[in-house]
Amino acid sequence: MNTYKLTLIAILAALAVVGRYWFAFLPNVQPVTAIIIITGVILGPGSALLLTVIVVFVSNMLLGMGIWAVWQTISWGVIGIISGWIGKMFSRPPFLLLLIFTVFSGYFYGFIISLTTYQITGSFWPYYISGLPFDTNHAIGNAVFFVLFYPLIAYLMEKYALHRFAVKDTD
Repeated sequence: MNTYKLTLIAILAALAVVGRYWFAFLPNVQPVTAIIIITGVILGPGSALLLTVIVVFVSNMLLGMGIWAVWQTISWGVIGIISGWIGKMFSRPPFLLLLIFTVFSGYFYGFIISLTTYQITGSFWPYYISGLPFDTNHAIGNAVFFVLFYPLIAYLMEKYALHRFAVKDTD
């Protein structure tokens, strides 16, 4: 991991944290999941995992830290790793596949976060079922943010790839 890649991850983390903070008034609508998926697909699973840890820690410092931070890290981390694997399986992953995965990730995130309640109260299904409308908000928000951000971030990451290969050629 070089300085240029760390800078990109820091910029994406800032975008995710600010987006999560700005959209806090809308239940479960925030750009974090979409940005983690985009990072995983383009930069790899390790970068997505690093981004996850940074975003959870920094955004929860602003919005409130609790036991859910562990489950957020787990759920977003798994999403980032899977998206990184998708990026490794395809040189150019199909946009529709990524969009479907992005929507699915909203529901997966909600499922994992619902385990927090089970951990505390021992009751899972009532909490999970009552949270499905919020998970739907998350899934729709993910799709919207993905459609908005993926073309732009992918374009900027192509610049990173060109820079990365240019640096390697001069060594």
